[in-house]
Amino acid sequence: MCRFLFVGAVLFFVVSSFSAPFCFGIRSIPATEINGSDGFEMGVFRFAEAPEYRNGVGCPISGNGQFVSSCDPSLVHIAMTLDSEYLRGSMAAVHSVLKHASCPENVFFHFIAAEFDPASPRVLSQLVRSTFPSLSFKVYIFREDTVINLISSSIRQALENPLNYARNYLGDILDNCVDRVIYLDSDIVVVDDIHKLWNTTLVGSKLIGAPEYCHANFTKYFTDGFWSDPLLSRVFSARNPCYFNTGVMVMDLVKWREGNYRRRIENWMELQRKRRIYELGSLPPFLLVFAGNVEGIDHRWNQHGLGGDNVRGSCRSLHPGPVSLLHWSGKGKPWVRLDAKKPCPLDHLWQPYDLYKGYENIKMKDLNLGYLSSSQSTVMGYSSYL
Repeated sequence: MCRFLFVGAVLFFVVSSFSAPFCFGIRSIPATEINGSDGFEMGVFRFAEAPEYRNGVGCPISGNGQFVSSCDPSLVHIAMTLDSEYLRGSMAAVHSVLKHASCPENVFFHFIAAEFDPASPRVLSQLVRSTFPSLSFKVYIFREDTVINLISSSIRQALENPLNYARNYLGDILDNCVDRVIYLDSDIVVVDDIHKLWNTTLVGSKLIGAPEYCHANFTKYFTDGFWSDPLLSRVFSARNPCYFNTGVMVMDLVKWREGNYRRRIENWMELQRKRRIYELGSLPPFLLVFAGNVEGIDHRWNQHGLGGDNVRGSCRSLHPGPVSLLHWSGKGKPWVRLDAKKPCPLDHLWQPYDLYKGYENIKMKDLNLGYLSSSQSTVMGYSSYL
């Protein structure tokens, strides 16, 4: 494993030495080292190339035909994390967005990759490029030590992944010219035009838009110690807090930066390290800062909980009403259950967007690591936060 990480670090150093956009011709990704032989054998994920989706009539023209800047005002900005564990879900999510968008060429993806993921950010980037050749995107490297000392234990180990907290830092990570972004988890598929969600109006001082669920028992997201402390619990005294899921959010990054909301979230995480006030990973700090001051969005944009609860991952059904976005939040993921031949009924709705083609072992010397060249109508770059 150490040898693999070294190779990934070298690849990143080479790529980061170039300032021009990159294009890579490969649809496979090194996942993990299989053995320590001279051939350096590795497992490789393989994905099919997605269909090429083009703008409909009336879409704004972005870029100059050769290069799309993230500062282009005609773009819809989407931020997602990118890692080897949830890569299959991320690819399906991107595919679903493009398939249903009225102006897919005006969608720009911002991928946040972990610094020490088993698959290097450079390799993840070339896989995205080869799977979606016309996609406009940028990859940012998230240093895990930015947040690792703020994370407390959760009810499920997966919730402790530092990359879950990357959404807290979008205002710092993304280019300053990006003043609004849609954040999406990797376990979703969009079945409607993403431009409809993008056009959400955030009224007054509100800087987060998300479906709210005011019928949920809000008290269960915090410990008895939190509610019994009048100094802590009064944070909600001037608000009418409702639960919202942070896997789908429209975010005003101008207001976020001006109000230093990243630091406000960190303050609650620091308190959590000193005394236990919640159990669920990255969600409660967002609730503490924003619950009661969220722009409510139609529930159709986050049919969440399809992964079941955080312990058993049991099957769930849809909430009543129309659906624009399906979200497998919770323990169970559709690609895992489908591979195990134990799918839930709704997992079959995710399957049409799956581009995964299989897994095989190859020798490092036989792996095509791609090439560097200028790209047309696309951009891929690196930015390292902190």
